[in-house]
Amino acid sequence: MRFMVIVKASDDSEAGKLPSQELLEAMGKYNEELVNAGILLAGEGLQPSSKGARVRFSGDERIVIDGPFAETRELIAGYWLWQVKSKEEAIEWVKRCPNPMPGTEAEIEIRQVFEADDFGEEFTPELREQEERLRAQAAEQQQR
Repeated sequence: MRFMVIVKASDDSEAGKLPSQELLEAMGKYNEELVNAGILLAGEGLQPSSKGARVRFSGDERIVIDGPFAETRELIAGYWLWQVKSKEEAIEWVKRCPNPMPGTEAEIEIRQVFEADDFGEEFTPELREQEERLRAQAAEQQQR
């Protein structure tokens, strides 16, 4: 099972305040544990929403909204993508994580990633083949 583990933003992360050396070291050690356990697929911190944008879809219209965005508690400061056996295993790993926002209350959200089998009959053999082909192409391009 794959899970996206989402680090929620804080006022400091939205202000562009960078983590301390101590936090970077603690997170580096934690990430090393994830790699050694064979569960880390990807993970990155994100720039503040002031450097981002949203695209709102309204019928055929596309509306671009530049950041920053007001509801900090609804924003993402970073993420991991993990391959684990269960949600419970993901929870146990999150509980071991250093506080990503020292000195404040922080929140990490755990969300399961859809797998092909989750889509049922609507995900036809042709669509499955297309998905597998696109994933292979993307992986090949990343290695270039």
